[in-house]
Amino acid sequence: MLMASSTLTLLTPSAYFSPSSFTPQSEASVPSSLLKSLKLPPFWPWQNRKKVKMGPLSVSPMGFGTWAWGNQLLWGYQESMDSDLQRVFNLAVENGVNLFDTADSYGTGRLNGQSEKLLGKFIKDLQGKEQGQDEIVIATKFAAYPWRLTPGQFVDACKASMERLQIEQIGIGQLHWSTANYAPLQELALWDGLVAMYEKGLVRAVGVSNYGPKQLVKIHEYLTARGIPLSCAQVQFSLLSMGEDQFEIKKICDSLGIRLIAYSPLGLGMLTGKYTRSKLPRGPRSFLFRQILPGLKPLLSSLEDIAQRRQKTIPQVAINWCICKGAIPIPGVKTVEQAEENLGALGWRLSGSELLQLENAAEESPKKMIQNIFQTK
Repeated sequence: MLMASSTLTLLTPSAYFSPSSFTPQSEASVPSSLLKSLKLPPFWPWQNRKKVKMGPLSVSPMGFGTWAWGNQLLWGYQESMDSDLQRVFNLAVENGVNLFDTADSYGTGRLNGQSEKLLGKFIKDLQGKEQGQDEIVIATKFAAYPWRLTPGQFVDACKASMERLQIEQIGIGQLHWSTANYAPLQELALWDGLVAMYEKGLVRAVGVSNYGPKQLVKIHEYLTARGIPLSCAQVQFSLLSMGEDQFEIKKICDSLGIRLIAYSPLGLGMLTGKYTRSKLPRGPRSFLFRQILPGLKPLLSSLEDIAQRRQKTIPQVAINWCICKGAIPIPGVKTVEQAEENLGALGWRLSGSELLQLENAAEESPKKMIQNIFQTK
């Protein structure tokens, strides 16, 4: 496993710790020559083991998103990446991350369902660590395809996901989006399908994705009447996506005991500080970046300022903002380097003044992140 062979010294991973992670006494009591020779993991695992409740489940305060695992169009996936993705998965588990978000629609063309297949393989290949396997929570989403018109078809979709994932029960079954905007009659089939999955024991908990405030309240009331708790609501939520709907959804979640999951916490990469107008990502993202990046100077400057003070990186600060707002971020990961960086968002918290600084800078940005077209009101 990757962590067993890590040989980073204590001085190397300064980006992963805040000054509060260490005590002056512990640093002073160890000779510098010894510090340089120590072979320690790049993270303090006990900082990342603290779990939060999501319905009946205990999950890490940050999960990993797997949208890119199988998506060639937007993220440039190639099957040659699979060994790296397995190292990403192992690193996450070894450092206390147990929540992995996926969907039955993730993967382009012939690779449809590839994300679930890879997760299933990686879980199975945990080299006999049954305890680690049992603690992993897979949150998968079921697409509201137009041909899925009955509850039974959603149950079948759930069973197909279980087969790809090679597990006997899914942690969280989620509706990928609502059809209320364009096919309201299909909506009831979605809800009844979710109920059937839960009642048959195929999923331990249920959730929704891309539900706006009004529709979120409606499905909560519907499920409550059926005796089923709504455990989570997934929404685009970041310093680039902090509009009225987002905060209204957060308020509803807090009042009803629903855990908010923040997808795209780095704004598809715009909040990493790695891109400029002259350095854009390949593929469809480049068009969006051209529209929004020029107006992000105040926000990116504030992120950089705080990152330097905290001995963190810009992505770590952006992800930590989501955590401080009470959400569970699920940043996407494709490489070990990205996973290591994301893990550095755990184990510390931004101060109130830093949160205010970031939010004020975000408000100065002339353009915000385009919201998902499937999100309802």
